[in-house]
Amino acid sequence: MAAHRLLLVYTGGTIGMIQPPGQAYWVPFNFNVIREQLPELSRFSCEIDWFAPGPPLDSSDLDPQHWIELAQIISNRYTQYDSFVILHGTDTMAFTASALSFLLSGIQKPVILTGSQLPIGEIRNDARENLVTAIEIASTCPWPLREVCIYFDYRLIRGNRAHKKSVQQFDAFESSNFPVLAEAGTRINWFKDYFLAENTISEFKPFFEMTTQIAVLKFFPGIRQDYIQQVLTIPGLQGVILESFGAGNLPIRTWLFDELSKAIQNGILVLNITQCEEGQIEPGKYATSKTLQEIGVISGGDMTFEAATTKLMYICAKTTEYSERKNFLLKNLCGEITIER
Repeated sequence: MAAHRLLLVYTGGTIGMIQPPGQAYWVPFNFNVIREQLPELSRFSCEIDWFAPGPPLDSSDLDPQHWIELAQIISNRYTQYDSFVILHGTDTMAFTASALSFLLSGIQKPVILTGSQLPIGEIRNDARENLVTAIEIASTCPWPLREVCIYFDYRLIRGNRAHKKSVQQFDAFESSNFPVLAEAGTRINWFKDYFLAENTISEFKPFFEMTTQIAVLKFFPGIRQDYIQQVLTIPGLQGVILESFGAGNLPIRTWLFDELSKAIQNGILVLNITQCEEGQIEPGKYATSKTLQEIGVISGGDMTFEAATTKLMYICAKTTEYSERKNFLLKNLCGEITIER
């Protein structure tokens, strides 16, 4: 039987950073640092190849074009490798994982993003465990893992369900609205019932476009009409995310409903998600959300902000038809939203 082949893609991030002599800040270093610091990688029974698409980047510098490049890297090498691990900075890791879950539609192999809160060269760090276990999970999972995930601090999380919750703690990522897929202790505990089911996945059909013609309206008490108008009339705007209060509520203002209704009539997708980390939009539960439902605002259910943002970018690039876009937003494409039955 041929050995499992794994591609390790290095984009940058804290995991590969060093402190220049006499300096207090970290800068990206080259990939050789990781190979030097982790000689135990040679003990894996799988074959590990390394690939760096360019100079190491802070994840804050990554944008949709980088997500597309990562999707192309995986697509171009899809038949050569059995699994993929991406080393990535933590700041936008959840955005990249969410974006890849849509761009790599129907993927039949594991793609696991990981990184660290401390550089791998530090005496005390989380980088070693995160990388070693991410590789172990990707190469030895006893059940088909057909999705994009994040492995961090002993937990495997569905990529489009993750959000970064801490800049200081090793448990930097959370999956508030969906169970974890695995936990690593003295052994790895798999929760295969939560893996993306085979019957929800079509054949592998990668897509290499995303639009940035979207906007975000995070609501706060006292938000002004002229501010709302400025956002909703951005030239070329195709979609807007409302970060509303609680279960989907906004201030009861006639002018606000009028502005949103006008935008929808002009073909702009308006997607409503909650500002809360846990829970979901409940259309019609309160007077405000009922009015939003009536004027055509789309419920984002329990999607994370990262998933809602990247899904909107993906859908607006995939089709120009408003009705198709709306249907895609309401549909569970790759485990990013809980659909009530």
